Amino acid sequence: MRQPILELTRGGVVESTHFGSIAIVDSKGNLLHSQGDPHTVAFLRSSAKPFQALPFVEQGGVEHFGFTQSELAISCASHETSQMHLDTVTAMQKKIDIEEGNLQCGPHLPGDSKKLRQVIKEDIKPTPNFNNCSGKHTAMLAFAKMRRLPLENYLAFEHPIQKDILKTFSEMCGIEMDKIQLGIDGCSAPNFAVPLINAALGMARICDPHELSEARAAACRKITAAMSAHPEMVSNHGEFDCELMKVGAGKVVTKRGAEGFQIIGIMPGIISEYGAGIAFKVTDGDKSSMNDDLESSTRVRPAVTLEILRQLKVLNEAQLLSLAKFGPEKILKNYAGLVTGKSRPVFKLV
Repeated sequence: MRQPILELTRGGVVESTHFGSIAIVDSKGNLLHSQGDPHTVAFLRSSAKPFQALPFVEQGGVEHFGFTQSELAISCASHETSQMHLDTVTAMQKKIDIEEGNLQCGPHLPGDSKKLRQVIKEDIKPTPNFNNCSGKHTAMLAFAKMRRLPLENYLAFEHPIQKDILKTFSEMCGIEMDKIQLGIDGCSAPNFAVPLINAALGMARICDPHELSEARAAACRKITAAMSAHPEMVSNHGEFDCELMKVGAGKVVTKRGAEGFQIIGIMPGIISEYGAGIAFKVTDGDKSSMNDDLESSTRVRPAVTLEILRQLKVLNEAQLLSLAKFGPEKILKNYAGLVTGKSRPVFKLV
């Protein structure tokens, strides 16, 4: 069921419409609210990273290597390759005693505008640590090394760490492993497609793990604490995920994914006595754009996320105002600074 979630106007005419589906689930598995089809099957892409880190943390990986909270946060990250991110990933690799060359994610240009300028000016060739998934890959290699498993095929679907990740993801999201559709992510790691309602349940349980085993609950709390304490490692200063978690002050955890996926976790006691998870997919993929300052942004997900949190009363007016550059409603201007229209959410949760 295709439902409009955001539209752009020019003058008095609707010029563009974006469609999508939303599922909001509590940690007991109750569907609280939705828009469109909450059973839409979609790949989580990078929104899966907290789940991919979970078995490593649960099995004592943080303590084994002496990882800091910021290093755990970047293990769950789509960082923007600022120098801060590169330094953190390099420090992790030294603790693990692996080389950057062990990473099989491939390189790409930085998302951080300062680092991108340096790369262009100095003609620097990006290396695997520049990949915004390098923290995740470093943690996966740490998981394999901790268990004395082969490193050269750590991304194979049949590698023991990937089988552990899939099993953990299945348990967290309440869906049998054989019903999870598998694919290869942009960084070459396995990725998962499940109904939005299951992805939301998994995030609700990460934020409210009271029914999980003691070890897994402790691991969930470590992950949410690290992401909340170091949101700049999860994305970057000024980027939406980071700024939302700063404003949320420990009650909101979020992680973007490619092709229009977003996952948000709400701590217990905010919208109900239980924690809640929000998962949504923008049908057209919500591609990003870059401004004249070499800063990238996405059109749909930040605005839709803020509208969901506004309708749920998770954020107050002052908090929403501090995030106004991301939405929910934005005034659109052309290159000369003239107002041309608006961007606005067009859904009401049911």
